[in-house]
Amino acid sequence: MKCRFCGSTDSKVVDSRSSLSGLAIRRRRECLNCHKRFTTYERIEEFQPMIVKKDGRREPFDRKKIVDGLVKACEKRPVSMDQIENFVSSLEKEIQDRGVREVRSSFIGERIMAELRQWDDVAYVRFASVHKQFKDLNEFLEQLQQLLGEKDMNGLRSRK
Repeated sequence: MKCRFCGSTDSKVVDSRSSLSGLAIRRRRECLNCHKRFTTYERIEEFQPMIVKKDGRREPFDRKKIVDGLVKACEKRPVSMDQIENFVSSLEKEIQDRGVREVRSSFIGERIMAELRQWDDVAYVRFASVHKQFKDLNEFLEQLQQLLGEKDMNGLRSRK
């Protein structure tokens, strides 16, 4: 492992433990050259399916892309990085458990929107506006009205 401070490849493991999600191993290392400590995360490399985009293009599954999209949607909202990381880990596991070579991006988008809808309405609308690619303002307003209508049905008053 390369030291992030001096670039040396000589280090020793000081401590190892499972990460919070249980899908990675957190290792605390000490550089044998500069004696500074740093943390690494090791994840089991598993088969990653291809993601089929709306236009038919295919690209490899990219966990970071999903995390980045969620972070943008949840910016300045009461959603923690732990919530995001745990959800993405469970989504990744769900996709791998399906055992298929290809997954439609719409499946991933719908799963993300369902989770965001439970977490935070603003984050949900932000993500949905990108994922659903509304053609015009009316489509966007319909989505907002549907969301507000569901809140009314749950005993909450909509904001006007």
